Amino acid sequence: MNKKKVDLVLSNCSKLLTCRDGSGDIVGVIENGWVAIDDEEIAFIGQKEEVLEKIEYDESNVIDCSGKVVLPGFVDAHTHLVFGGSRSKEYAAGMTKGGKEKFIKAGNKTGINATIDMTRDVDEEILYHAALTRLHQMMNTGTTTVESKSGYGLTVDSEIKLLEINKKLNRDLPVDIVSTFLGAHGWPDNMEKDEYIEVLINEMIPAVAKRNLAEFCDIWCDDGHYTAEESRLVLKCAEKLGMRPKIHTDAYSYIGGSDLGIDMNMVSVDHLNYTPKSVMKKLAESKIPGVLLPATDFAVKHPVPFDAEAMVEAGMTLALGTNCCPGAWNTSMQLVIMLTCREHGVDVETAIKAATLGGAKALNLDSDRGSIEEGKLADIQIWNTGDYEDVIYKLGINQVEKVIKRGRIIVNNA
Repeated sequence: MNKKKVDLVLSNCSKLLTCRDGSGDIVGVIENGWVAIDDEEIAFIGQKEEVLEKIEYDESNVIDCSGKVVLPGFVDAHTHLVFGGSRSKEYAAGMTKGGKEKFIKAGNKTGINATIDMTRDVDEEILYHAALTRLHQMMNTGTTTVESKSGYGLTVDSEIKLLEINKKLNRDLPVDIVSTFLGAHGWPDNMEKDEYIEVLINEMIPAVAKRNLAEFCDIWCDDGHYTAEESRLVLKCAEKLGMRPKIHTDAYSYIGGSDLGIDMNMVSVDHLNYTPKSVMKKLAESKIPGVLLPATDFAVKHPVPFDAEAMVEAGMTLALGTNCCPGAWNTSMQLVIMLTCREHGVDVETAIKAATLGGAKALNLDSDRGSIEEGKLADIQIWNTGDYEDVIYKLGINQVEKVIKRGRIIVNNA
């Protein structure tokens, strides 16, 4: 048998979490596993004897992972990565009873509209470097693929600017940036919603599609935002122009957005705080991932936290996202896993799989990432612990020792 020369070998992995479907356990643990990497892809995985009989590694870079957990790179399935300014004063005011009301009475803008004012007319280079810093933080904590939405411009030019920044970040950094157009994050103060929907359909979506700036189109379907029928109208327009639909829905009400997700066979439905159990079952049957955002529920002290236990019981495919944004400023998927377990009653194995393969499914990328399998991209992280439970146990500690993206070491904290 001719042995294959490989570039990189991860040997003696104390716990190799493959996170592949069809394993005997949720995260597909291989004790003392080995991984052989050829160029950008995983060539072989298994026990030492299985891998060594297939590879020639005299000239390979060999990383001894004794006492380490090895798992797929995180796939952050929901972020608003590119934005200007900070809402730290607004956030701090909301910590005390009546503080937020006093902040508003003092004439301060809050929420999305405040961020739009801090983003829309800001120089592209400033926005780029701010997002670059956040991306480096994500990489350093194990993330190798990031979804990034627009939505803080709400004009044709500013929305395109945000998506162009995504494109530049994707070109300049080793992580993969997947762009989503979220022009329907809200609507401008100086325009009625119906008028803005016309702008979305006739100007914004065609402009984004013409420049090929987004894989997906998203909309916020909730009370006080867009109705299910308005969402259908906008998302159908985008779908005709090549952008697959996603939806922010059921975050503060249930008005049919998650049902629309099923009807349109969306790539994902996100938030899901008010989703009925009957709809959870339908989402499970439709195999549409639900993207959960525990850092947001924590940051806003949500009155109705999403019911992850019910979703697991229904058999839903779960994904996780940081929802990195001014209202929930977080770049760590490790923190997201911890919050999912502690605040929402999910076991650590389910949370880890949701942060890896689940995220890939929510971006329609599970054919080449999200799990450690032969033929997939070598997007892998190595943790400086032999117990993967430490990610939820040792609070505030970055477990990552190394991050590998497409077969290349991009983070080395050793």
